[in-house]
Amino acid sequence: MKINHIYLGDCLKLMGQEIEKDSVDLIYADPPYNLSGKTLTLINNKTGGPFYKMNEDWDIWKYEDYLVFTEKWIAKSWNVLKSTGSLYISCTYHNIAEIIFIAKKIGFKLNNIITWCKTNAMPNITKRTFTHSTEYVCWFVKGNKWIYNYKNLKEMNPHRTKEGKTKQLRDFLDFIELPIVQGKERLKGPNGRAIHPTQKPEKLIELIIIASSNENSIVLDPFFGTGTTGIVAARLKRKWVGIELNEEYYKAAYKRIFGNEGVKYG
Repeated sequence: MKINHIYLGDCLKLMGQEIEKDSVDLIYADPPYNLSGKTLTLINNKTGGPFYKMNEDWDIWKYEDYLVFTEKWIAKSWNVLKSTGSLYISCTYHNIAEIIFIAKKIGFKLNNIITWCKTNAMPNITKRTFTHSTEYVCWFVKGNKWIYNYKNLKEMNPHRTKEGKTKQLRDFLDFIELPIVQGKERLKGPNGRAIHPTQKPEKLIELIIIASSNENSIVLDPFFGTGTTGIVAARLKRKWVGIELNEEYYKAAYKRIFGNEGVKYG
């Protein structure tokens, strides 16, 4: 198993062949949500920059195929995680039920559901539903001796008591307010469009890695995208492994991590 390395290929195959059994401390996964298929653009949006509804071929599945794929990759995650390991899965209301049901079926325990409130979410255009301004991160554990760095998280909590002391986490981690990635943090192609439609904020990944791993722990991301997990893990002195099927995303992640302005190893 190569450490601090991006594998180009199918996570189902690579988690079975390249990632050692019971070797990983933490998995963060941002899998397909299966919500593509329609086009919508708001190029003149003023609240958070232009919006383009996600419409990617890799995110379009027949429902039955999506269930099979989801069960396979979560089962592979179970196999490579240590008994003390954690699995965090990003999702929306589109797929949260399937994620929870399948993970429990495999044997995972659901510890928490973190709500990410997107402060610059796409406006309500149709006016037929409530505004979709949240995503979720489900935290699953494999055994009963999981890692949870409570003191470190308290220090990260921006909220303080009147005396300036750290507070309990009930007003911080269960409900996180962060914008959709914009500005310098967003990776863009030559056309000015975002390279990856669901690039996650570094701050969100930072919280997860600090919560459920220690220095030198191994963090795996089977849907590596543009490499945010690797960037944050390296910054926090964790080891990491990424798997990415899409060659464009793989190249963007490689340049971001190992390029002239990326993380230095050796």
